Amino acid sequence: MRARDIGIFSLQAATASRSRTILTLFAMAIGVSSVILLISLGDSGRRYVIDQFASLGTNLLIVIPGRSETTGGPPPLLGETPRDLTLDDAMALSQSTAIRRVAPIIAGSAPVSVRQLEREMIIMGSSADFLEVRRLTMGQGTFLPHGDLDRGGNVCVIGSKGKKELFGNQQALGKWLRIGDRRFRVIGVLADTGVSLGEDMGELVIIPVATAQALFNRVSLFRIVVEAVSEDAVERAKVSILSIIRARHEGEDDITVITQDAVLATFDRIFRALTLTVGGIAAISLVVAGIMIMNIMLVAISNRRSEIGLLKALGAQQSQIMGLFLTESALLSSAGAFLGFILAFVAMELLAGFFPEYNLALAPWSPFVASGLALGTGIIFGVLPARRASMQEPALALSRR
Repeated sequence: MRARDIGIFSLQAATASRSRTILTLFAMAIGVSSVILLISLGDSGRRYVIDQFASLGTNLLIVIPGRSETTGGPPPLLGETPRDLTLDDAMALSQSTAIRRVAPIIAGSAPVSVRQLEREMIIMGSSADFLEVRRLTMGQGTFLPHGDLDRGGNVCVIGSKGKKELFGNQQALGKWLRIGDRRFRVIGVLADTGVSLGEDMGELVIIPVATAQALFNRVSLFRIVVEAVSEDAVERAKVSILSIIRARHEGEDDITVITQDAVLATFDRIFRALTLTVGGIAAISLVVAGIMIMNIMLVAISNRRSEIGLLKALGAQQSQIMGLFLTESALLSSAGAFLGFILAFVAMELLAGFFPEYNLALAPWSPFVASGLALGTGIIFGVLPARRASMQEPALALSRR
């Protein structure tokens, strides 16, 4: 039998019972679309996190008080260490030739009020370098002035959302607001950058780090964010940070330095593992579709015994009979995979319309994976019916016994 004859024969057989064929295609389409969607959602989540970290800046290192090795767990959030990180530590880091900018950070919350309006906001104490380190942009005015970190000032920069809630449509530059029991003059308003890694920059108030120390009555720093001079200098900057702090802390390694690339690599591995896991779970639905194909093929063999017997009586070999039924199974799987791809594409477009901020899109490799799984499932579950058909005796098949 020629390949063309096998294809025509299998197509006619697959469309002979339309209701069973439609149910099979529907089951296969659901399985394929589930695999594509879950893989694509996992891949989109991975890209979203990577983009969020990239928006924080480039070539960054984060200095955290405490070492994870000392307690056997992650670094403490508030830095319970033998020696706190101080402004002097931050200023010492700027001496390294591998470091371009240093931004010490103190964070806390406090009531912010303008006349009768008051709300609780996140207060961050930092330096002028924080603007460049975090790749922020100013909507109005200027950022914190450069100068000695030990010298504070009663000036602040507020986020766009905080400006609207506290000042409304009025001009905020040059106006005064109260944080706790201290008054601050607004010198700048951040541009609206939305939410970054769960932090809404629009609700932030940034003040000089020395002023934040006095406001929160705290000397220790929450973090020190460091920007290396280049991507190649990141490791050199990490070594310099550890060396400088070790010398200042009486020879103790009591800090943890996390590089931006290390965090990205960790998230990348986690999301890839999750993507493959949920994709594998979704692939189980393809097994259900494969079982349906096997059942349909077994029923078809019973209904087409005379046809099988005639083919064998005319000299068709067992391999040719198996090829006919496996081709029919492959056609059903391929058609179901194609419909599943269309269904997944439509669903992803709808999700992208509802959640535009996440930049949802089909993973380029997901249709190939899902189609390969669908075709493999269809062929594997089609082997048993094909083998049973090829083992039919011509005389018994023609007599429908």
